[in-house]
Amino acid sequence: MPVNTFKDDEDLKESLNISIIKRLVVYLKPHKKAVGVTLFLMSCTILVELLNPYFLKTGIDKFIRAGDSKNLLILGGVMIIINAVSMFCSRSRIITMGKVTNKILLTIRQQLYTHIQKLSFAFFDNRPIGKILARIIGDVNSLNDLFTNGVTSLIPELAKISAVVVIMMLMNFRLALVALITVPLMIAAFFLVMSAARKRWQVFRKKTSNLNAFTHEDFSGIRVVQSFGAECNTSKTFLDLLTGQRKSFTSACRMGDMFWPIVEMSWGVGTILVFWAGSSLVSTAAITPGVLIAFTSYVSMFWQPIMNISNFYNQLVTNMSGAERIFEILDIEPDIKNRIDARPIPSIKGDVSFNAVTFSYDEKVNVLNNVSFDVKEGTTVALVGSTGAGKTTIVNLISRFYEVTKGEVLIDGYNLNDVTLESLRGQIGLMPQDTFLFSTTIRENIRYGKLDATDEEVEIAAKAVSAHDFIMKFEKGYDTEVTERGMRLSAGQRQLIAFARTMLSDPRILILDEATASIDTHTEKLVQEGIAKLLKGRTSFVIAHRLSTIRNADIIMVVEDGGILESGSHEELIQKRGQYYNLYTSQFRFLNDEEEEAV
Repeated sequence: MPVNTFKDDEDLKESLNISIIKRLVVYLKPHKKAVGVTLFLMSCTILVELLNPYFLKTGIDKFIRAGDSKNLLILGGVMIIINAVSMFCSRSRIITMGKVTNKILLTIRQQLYTHIQKLSFAFFDNRPIGKILARIIGDVNSLNDLFTNGVTSLIPELAKISAVVVIMMLMNFRLALVALITVPLMIAAFFLVMSAARKRWQVFRKKTSNLNAFTHEDFSGIRVVQSFGAECNTSKTFLDLLTGQRKSFTSACRMGDMFWPIVEMSWGVGTILVFWAGSSLVSTAAITPGVLIAFTSYVSMFWQPIMNISNFYNQLVTNMSGAERIFEILDIEPDIKNRIDARPIPSIKGDVSFNAVTFSYDEKVNVLNNVSFDVKEGTTVALVGSTGAGKTTIVNLISRFYEVTKGEVLIDGYNLNDVTLESLRGQIGLMPQDTFLFSTTIRENIRYGKLDATDEEVEIAAKAVSAHDFIMKFEKGYDTEVTERGMRLSAGQRQLIAFARTMLSDPRILILDEATASIDTHTEKLVQEGIAKLLKGRTSFVIAHRLSTIRNADIIMVVEDGGILESGSHEELIQKRGQYYNLYTSQFRFLNDEEEEAV
């Protein structure tokens, strides 16, 4: 990848998007009991923290001044016990809320994954896989602190601040005003610093997303990178992206951390003012020394939660952009989905009709223009034409991977828009040009065509397409592990396994999109018998450049300029001396000569 062409994500328009927060709160509802337990434990902890300064005041003013060491020891013992209980409650609430958070993240990640699987090809056409992975993994993980700290930190800290203010006001109103005199300065600094920090965290998350997308794409195309000796170039691009991410992270951290010194300064100034004003009140006997000591403790209890809240707010605005991107995807309605009144299509016979079908990928340029044709069940149709003419588009519309712009596609007289996707695609077998194998055994890759198939059915399907012999040459046979995309296998072997998978699914309509493009001539001859069995009794659409496949088709359709230029059998089209004849004489005859020489 010579240059970085990844687009930046959308900016977070609001620092605190209330609608996003409300949607996140909904995920807490199934866990009301656990959240309730957490809040109860939190209340116990806060109560103990609020009682500690009062006990300290009592010990100083009542027991120490009176020399009552016995009651002072009893008070100390009580404080030790209740603080030990408080520590237990604090740890328990964190563990409880941690379990709830993990369950919520599991729910969100599963919901996001399931939803993405339902989205149309257009969604994946416009987004790098790396960025999609960043949503499922990184953005969902970013919600961990949001849920955990939101309940275990934010709520108790806010409650503690409110309680401390009330207690200080009740203890001594004038001293309370002195302690809170620096709060306006802190509030102003809070909004100024956090607003700037939010923008920097947005930049960091965008750069992280771009880095993930580049890394995934680079490793997916590692064979191309190495074959062109582009390792240095891609390493430089990666370093540039990594450096940009690091700088954005450092910038965001620096800006966010600026608020802490302001809080500490306000805290320190407020404490000094309390001692200054409090010493005067003690000297005039307006308050007792115990009150002053307790008051300074409450001042600390006021500012420490503010420090914690500022940190949580920093996490909130940072992770809010991740939550927004998650919901952005969840809110995308699939372009292709079942209508409310859709019903399952009965067992397909295989009649396929296009009635004045027009289609465009971008709503600007039509790939198909007013295409019409009728194909009877059991017919093998070969689609030929130049690259980009619309051959693959036709078979994609038959599987309803895209919606037609105008017109209608019918199977057995049923408009595809009126039937459920599951019942339609369950009866269509697709063999794409880019063979995809999963990281599992050969047996499970074949079984993917029919998940409840027996081992015997798997082997029968493999034998039908001449894959059994080469599979048994592996040490573990059908239990041989296949790496990602089947890289340990040759292109021909991957194609044969994919053929076996399609054979096992026993589709009523079969689509072969350049399915033998990666198979050498010798391997193709082995698989032709299997293909013939696969095509027999099924309606089949074959996109291929191999003459051996095209010649045997019942109908050959020449697709050019978004329409069906001509159609007929091989002999009929040769006699017409039209576009197919030109293709045949310029390309297919050359391939035929190569095949004859090979023989």
